Amino acid sequence: MNSKAKKQQTQVLGIVLYMLIGAACGILIISYMEKLAEAGLPAIRLLMFIPLMLSIYAAFLLQTVIHEAGHLVFGLATGYRFVSFRVFSWMWIKKDGKLHFKRMSLAGTGGQCLMSPPDLKNGKIPVLLYNFGGAFMNVIASAVFLSLSVLFPPVSFFRVFLRILALIGFAFALMNGIPLHLGPADNDGSNALALMRSEEAVRAYWIQMKGNEQAAAGIRIKDMPEEWFAVPDDRSMNNSMIASVGVLACSRLMDEHRFAEADALMEHMLSIESRIMPLHRSLLACERIFVELIGENDPDKLNTLLTEEQKKKMAAMESVPSVLRTEYAYALLAEHDTEKAKKIEREFEDTASDYPYSGELAGEMEFMKMIRGRAGLKE
Repeated sequence: MNSKAKKQQTQVLGIVLYMLIGAACGILIISYMEKLAEAGLPAIRLLMFIPLMLSIYAAFLLQTVIHEAGHLVFGLATGYRFVSFRVFSWMWIKKDGKLHFKRMSLAGTGGQCLMSPPDLKNGKIPVLLYNFGGAFMNVIASAVFLSLSVLFPPVSFFRVFLRILALIGFAFALMNGIPLHLGPADNDGSNALALMRSEEAVRAYWIQMKGNEQAAAGIRIKDMPEEWFAVPDDRSMNNSMIASVGVLACSRLMDEHRFAEADALMEHMLSIESRIMPLHRSLLACERIFVELIGENDPDKLNTLLTEEQKKKMAAMESVPSVLRTEYAYALLAEHDTEKAKKIEREFEDTASDYPYSGELAGEMEFMKMIRGRAGLKE
């Protein structure tokens, strides 16, 4: 089975899992409604419908927090150090020894706990407990919720809520523990599987985590150790962890303003069979559009690069500074629409005001200045 077929198979499995979650929650709610009617409380059924629907959303939120807390707990237990903790767009990041609250969202992810790994020893670090920690914690918490639910009578709202919590928690464990590709990023099971396959993948994983630690401290990628960003060979790019280092190598070239080299590397990486994550593919395609805009600015090539599918992907990443910067460049340099550009610039400034990675922002500010210069605008 080729990689495309495997990806489609895991996507179908993911859809089936989501459908099963919805069906199981529906069965729990219908069963609860029937118990209310049997207890002579039919009027309450209508009053409870909205709270029950909200309880599903609350269960997803709570299990997301529990999942990320699992990564944190098991990470600390195996020598990792805290860097950041995000639930939806709410993010706490450690900088200068203090916690700072920021806002950042990432399409396709409900949360993320990022940590700094221990030093490599003989090319190895502990990876399984940290990666599976979220799923483990979901299982533990769900078992507790299920046990507590029996303490409440059948007509109690808390009984059904605790069971919805347990159900969604077990579902979280499955969706994150089983290697799946459900969205723009690999899940925990996929990451663990990639790390188990090669020592090179472990080193790539270590580089990503250390790079994130430095980015959180405000260090730009061009100022990080050069040896971290050696471009992997094409064969190694079939491992998702190693492929991510190739993406970082492109980002470093962009930050160094080596645009022709960056574009050639990105074109190559997007053309080969690889395990580059869909999110990274979209961002690389976005960067290629930017390079063309500040370079030849060929309308035909821009039309080739900016497909309808790419427009949709960029729209889904509207809070990513590099995407906003590219849209700003397109508005000014391709469409010559200053009003649209001003609107995008305001969106960029709003995002920048609360963005957690100051070093990355410094690079983006340089690009924004470059765009204005290309457009003949005064600072």
